[in-house]
Amino acid sequence: MSVLFHVRKTDVQQLQQCGKWLHLWRITGEYANFSIFDVESNDELHTLLAGLPLFPYMDIHVTPLATHPCDINA
Repeated sequence: MSVLFHVRKTDVQQLQQCGKWLHLWRITGEYANFSIFDVESNDELHTLLAGLPLFPYMDIHVTPLATHPCDINA
């Protein structure tokens, strides 16, 4: 399992460095996380997630986000 964890960590860091995986937070008290991705399409997100070594064991919920008109950074 430690080899799988190392591969997963390397994949995640590579996706962060290329700007696709913008944020990654651990959910306190759970073996789970909350992430924000910047992708061009649903297909790109699916391909990205399906390529993760732990994908077959993951329970994934996707919520598409849009820019809020009051966001001063938009």
